[in-house]
Amino acid sequence: MKSRAFTKVAAAVMALTLLAGACGSDENIAATGDCDTVDSVSLQLQWVTQAQFAGYFAAVDKGIYEKYCLDVTVLEGGVDIVPQQQLASGAVDFAVSWVPKALVSRESGVNIVNVAQIFQRSGTLQVSWADSGINSPADLAGKVVGNWGWGNEFELLAGARKAGLDPSTDFELVQQSFDMLALLKGEIDASQAMIYNEYAQVLEAVNPATGERYTADDLSVINWNDEGTAMLQDAIWADGARLADAGYQDLTRRFVAGSLEGWMHCRDNSADCVDIVLANGSALGASHQAWQMNEINGLIWPSPDGVGMMDADLWAQTSNVATSESILAAAPDAGSYTTAYVESALASLNGRGMDSTGKNWQRVSVTLNLGGE
Repeated sequence: MKSRAFTKVAAAVMALTLLAGACGSDENIAATGDCDTVDSVSLQLQWVTQAQFAGYFAAVDKGIYEKYCLDVTVLEGGVDIVPQQQLASGAVDFAVSWVPKALVSRESGVNIVNVAQIFQRSGTLQVSWADSGINSPADLAGKVVGNWGWGNEFELLAGARKAGLDPSTDFELVQQSFDMLALLKGEIDASQAMIYNEYAQVLEAVNPATGERYTADDLSVINWNDEGTAMLQDAIWADGARLADAGYQDLTRRFVAGSLEGWMHCRDNSADCVDIVLANGSALGASHQAWQMNEINGLIWPSPDGVGMMDADLWAQTSNVATSESILAAAPDAGSYTTAYVESALASLNGRGMDSTGKNWQRVSVTLNLGGE
């Protein structure tokens, strides 16, 4: 990578122009890579390397961040890593986290701010066998219901209560592993699954009754988007205290713009992004990652107001679910998110003739192989 950086604007001017691009106005964030030095940036993911984060890996691999004079290190997550805590501690510059989990941390005093809402829809499902009789949340009554815990249960609990069930008495809630083995073995009746990951794991397994892989017809799915209790998930979070600093504001503008452009690349070049994720060391197979990339794109696109923009109605729904389930003691304050950095990025992207809404995006055809290979 050539040594690059944005031409610096005087700090006083920066403070007066929050949305100003480093080399121009908010309508035209410079993305030429014509710089003297680069700024090093670290991003903490909330899980392991997979297509869920393909846009960030693509922005590194395709030199997109470099155009914004950034040298970005993407850090893998895991069960023992809390991205928002890594961010708050100063260990990283930005983090990817689900909105409700981050809001819990913010309410406890962690000063973090949502600066780009990447996913526009929830990817969480509750999956059962087609002959289980479970076709709606009300049908969970008397069943053994799996969930990962760790803050992943909020949509399920809210959906059950909305259907008139008491999760503490009307069904047995058990913690499942981050796979679908308990459902496949018949140990639970309904399993939590992400549409881009665990759901595909069932479709990659062999049905012993037929000797063929399971199909969607073998399954019954509760989609929390359809039930009105879906909550916003993957978003980019910044350090709220550092956002008072003009230099970090500039860094955030460029990082958000580069990240959104990375996701646009994966929308239009999904196969390339699968290859990029695999090259970055994903343990998941090629067909599984192709499925995941397709479904991740489905959670982002279309973005009618522009990729990364907050849907106020879904923010309100997330807040209402969180407070009704006592996840949060009160609705999040007005400083919990800002659209300023996305607006600045979209002005630049749209000004360069780029499609930031993906209104014509269509899914690709993906064939899952046994075991996701």
